[in-house]
Amino acid sequence: MGMLQEFKEFAIKGNVIDLAVGVIVGAAFGKIVSSFVADVVMPPIGVMVGGVDFSKLAVTLKEKVGDVPAVTLNYGVFLQTIVDFTIVAFVIFMVIKMINSLKRAEAAAPEAPHAPTKEELLLTEIRDLLRSKN
Repeated sequence: MGMLQEFKEFAIKGNVIDLAVGVIVGAAFGKIVSSFVADVVMPPIGVMVGGVDFSKLAVTLKEKVGDVPAVTLNYGVFLQTIVDFTIVAFVIFMVIKMINSLKRAEAAAPEAPHAPTKEELLLTEIRDLLRSKN
């Protein structure tokens, strides 16, 4: 029973839940970036290069024989994946840069002076009364 309780404490900790949410959001973000690259970025680049569809770029290593499919080296898909990675890395860089600038701004903000405690107020009144008697 001790191991089950220990696992429960581990799984419910905030860090594990935050990590799980991050992985799920990251996977969804990856799909969005892949679609953006494949459907928005690569077609104009293909047109600029001469109407090339990058996802179809491949080198045939062995021709199709009967029911056996051809063996191809799909370097176009690889190029598209490199563009995906570059965009994801740039977006992550920009998010981290924004977070760091917010942390710096937060650290640079001066802390507001705290209100005096009741004891400090009473001592101040006593001091002022003693000064006025002299």
